[in-house]
Amino acid sequence: MRGCSNRGMRAMTYARAGDPSVLGLVERAVSEPGPGEVRIRVVVSGVNPTDWKTRSGAFGGGPVEATVPNHDGAGVIDAAGPGVDHLDVGDRVWVTLAGDGRPGSGTAQEFTVVPAARVFPLPAGADFELGASVGIPAVTAHRALTVGDDGPSRLEPEAFSGQTVLVAGGAGAVGNAAIQLARWAGATVIATVSREAKATLATAAGAHHVVNYTDGDAADQVRRIAPDGVDLVVEVAAGANSELDLGVLRPRGTISVYANDGGTPLDLDVRRNMGLNARYQFVLLYTLGWDRIAAAAADINRAIEDGAFRAGEDAGLPLHRYHLEDTGDAHAAVEAGTVGKVLITVAEG
Repeated sequence: MRGCSNRGMRAMTYARAGDPSVLGLVERAVSEPGPGEVRIRVVVSGVNPTDWKTRSGAFGGGPVEATVPNHDGAGVIDAAGPGVDHLDVGDRVWVTLAGDGRPGSGTAQEFTVVPAARVFPLPAGADFELGASVGIPAVTAHRALTVGDDGPSRLEPEAFSGQTVLVAGGAGAVGNAAIQLARWAGATVIATVSREAKATLATAAGAHHVVNYTDGDAADQVRRIAPDGVDLVVEVAAGANSELDLGVLRPRGTISVYANDGGTPLDLDVRRNMGLNARYQFVLLYTLGWDRIAAAAADINRAIEDGAFRAGEDAGLPLHRYHLEDTGDAHAAVEAGTVGKVLITVAEG
């Protein structure tokens, strides 16, 4: 094993499901990585909706052991176990799905041990806050963008040349990532939002056009931009937006569904969908497979290297910073629907 430690560390954990008050700061031993694993000194931890939903018990059941929250983060490789040949001690990295199936491996702690397959180089010039903002939102957006029959399976400049992408909820973390990646890949990008402040964020992310989906003529506005219809919809509220989506989708277009905000049931109009030869693709990273996640990470890193994928208000993704001891407040902010990216500073970079 390269690198070793007998240190203790601070970690945020919870042992039962509930509101943010179940989170507590504890001292834990620093674990050693086994074969195929690396240990990361976490600098920044990213919070996503899946993190508070898991903690709250919204996904069913409670933890069977003390659990460290948060799947995304960025930091520095501190040690590497046998069989790891593509990462080394001192490498700057980002990690996603750190705690999937590994309750003790979340990123809300000073050190975490994870399979090396979940860890990706952080491009030169990218800071740890950007690294912690990538993970689940960007990989979800990549998957949503690459499932169309007539679209690209990988993203690169001009991959979407001549195509139009509609991003619902363009001010959200996944929406922001989808706008940035689709714009980088050459698509004409239309975003839908609910108010002017969010329109400003979607424009900053790179959307060519922004439509308020609460307008009675929202579908007509989209059709004026894309008379032949949009090629692909990245959808955050499948039930509520179904009528709009069908009104703007071109024949053989795809609706990529990664959430159903608001909970309105998705009732499929079979005849209209058949007439469009529409394709629905549902997106969830937990069952996507690491080969696809690794491919997405490679494309995302290239976009970062090109300066086309960023975080911060000037990129349409305001950052909200907390300290490790305030992880409960960070979770509460995400649960309350804070616009932007919630980050937890764990250590100095």
